[in-house]
Amino acid sequence: MVFDVSVAMTWILFLALFPMAFFWLRRSWRIFVRKNYAEVALKRGLPPANPKKWAPLVGLLNLCCGGMALWTIFSVVMGFYPYDTWSAMAGLTIWGKIIADFIIRSQAHPFTFGKKKKLATGEN
Repeated sequence: MVFDVSVAMTWILFLALFPMAFFWLRRSWRIFVRKNYAEVALKRGLPPANPKKWAPLVGLLNLCCGGMALWTIFSVVMGFYPYDTWSAMAGLTIWGKIIADFIIRSQAHPFTFGKKKKLATGEN
């Protein structure tokens, strides 16, 4: 086996699955077990108006993607799938998570048209 860019990218993809799976499963644990909604559908660091509403969806997304990443890691180690299959599984999991998070975040923080209302903080 010759070490080239393709082999390096393959190893980077494989090794990147470990922290991604950990963080996704940890986030799912925090949402479902600890009822911590601090990281649900954040947009620019701010949670939505009702994070409890979006928590089951975000938790399930993190659980599915974390489980898929773990299955991909396990299948690579055990040799269940050829390179093309497991790299496609990993890529679709990563891109699916990014796109689904964007959709959930967009729905949780709706875009408002028209003039913005002043905050009732008592400031003029």
